[in-house]
Amino acid sequence: MSSIGSAARAHLFHDGTVERYRDVLARGVDRVARRVAAVDRPGTGAPPEALAPLVGAVDLDRPLGDTDAALDELHDVWLRDAVWFHHRRYLAHLNCPVVIPALLGEAVLSAVNSSLDTWDQSAGATLMERRLIDWTAERIGLGGAADGVFTSGGTQSNLQAMLLAREEAHRRVVGGAPVRPARPEVLARLRIVTSAAGHFSVQKAATLLGLAADAVLTVPTDASRRMRTDELARTIDRCRRDGQVVMAVVATAGTTDFGTIDPLPEVADICTAAGIWLHVDAAYGCGLLVSPTRRHLLDGIERAASVTVDYHKSFFQPVSSSALLVRDGRTLRHATWHADYLNPARAAEQGIPNQVDKSIQTTRRFDACKLWLTLRIMGPDAVGALFDQVVDLATEVWRRVDADPRFEVAAPAQLSTVVFRYANADPNLADEANLHAREALAASGAALVAGTRVDGAHWLKLTLLNPETTVDDVTAVLDLIAGHAAWYARTAATPAPVG
Repeated sequence: MSSIGSAARAHLFHDGTVERYRDVLARGVDRVARRVAAVDRPGTGAPPEALAPLVGAVDLDRPLGDTDAALDELHDVWLRDAVWFHHRRYLAHLNCPVVIPALLGEAVLSAVNSSLDTWDQSAGATLMERRLIDWTAERIGLGGAADGVFTSGGTQSNLQAMLLAREEAHRRVVGGAPVRPARPEVLARLRIVTSAAGHFSVQKAATLLGLAADAVLTVPTDASRRMRTDELARTIDRCRRDGQVVMAVVATAGTTDFGTIDPLPEVADICTAAGIWLHVDAAYGCGLLVSPTRRHLLDGIERAASVTVDYHKSFFQPVSSSALLVRDGRTLRHATWHADYLNPARAAEQGIPNQVDKSIQTTRRFDACKLWLTLRIMGPDAVGALFDQVVDLATEVWRRVDADPRFEVAAPAQLSTVVFRYANADPNLADEANLHAREALAASGAALVAGTRVDGAHWLKLTLLNPETTVDDVTAVLDLIAGHAAWYARTAATPAPVG
């Protein structure tokens, strides 16, 4: 064996290197802890052109050979300018601070490195994931035949839900057992109906599943940004008259911008009457499943054929931690492919629990471990109480912004987002003033907010997912935004000097 090969073995994790493992991880944990303790803003505002040369200069063919030196370098290329979701003035996207029990789970699952595709690679981890799926299905109310699988995130969950809905619709059209591959003439007729406020992953899923370019039909929302059920019914009727087949209706429980929850009972009534697969994208709103006070906001979700949940949004879990739940576990067979070298058909006949039979992934992390430890250490009520706190905060922030003459709000807060804009400027400059305010704020690193478009205009968005954030924190950010926007409005309105 070469000297390099011999030295390399010292880096493998096994019974002979556990002390090295303890030492190296302790050094890494200490670096992160010290960095977090020193963070005084959610980011530094470093632009790509500043960081790209640092990363590009790293010679990956010449190892540093020392843990501390590598951690020093990691600080320079990443940690120093990282975006910190735990900071009280990170108010941008659906990124939550994470709970410590989940971080413990992350460390454990990474070291053991179980793969959740087959039983012989995971053992009890498979049963723990299945128990968490059953627990979530019980919280939703899907019934005893429900099943599901963990995924990488809401986009994958929505994709798999649309795959199952497509196969079920295809089977109904052609009659009999599922047909592989799907017939092009059938795919051309399939349609998905969602609201104008639905997530873009629905359109992405339609493309990946080979549906027509116009397969996704969006219906308008009402003044509260919820799906209009009258328009939903009309769209379904129009599809039927045109010879199209609505394979799924996608309702949203927590839209990305407004946090709105579609009228799930009414949508379910329409889908039941028409025999259409109802999918509820609750990637954001799933935190209500453990809310001690707001679970009723999800009434009707129990009637869905499939549900997306993102624990890494409102359960305070590290990325990634998501799941797809289905009312009828048999529909997961549409994602099943057997390979003699991995999950032969005889394994299923013997009752061996191979999770790859349910997933569109093969190798898959034991992300369920994080949620398992969170529930066993904190309990679901504690997680729900954290989510309740940010929803309460958003309600109070919305009241204050609505009463502030410098701003206007697009809609009342539903969950934990507030969509607003600086309005104390020439209407012709309002879009540019708001865009400038967001960019200037991000460049300063003092705070981070998101942006979106509402009815063709540029708006700003506060996404409140940190229970440590206070109204005073948000007020300070609003003052910064108003200052940047007002400066732009004054500057843009001032005529350029002559001569």
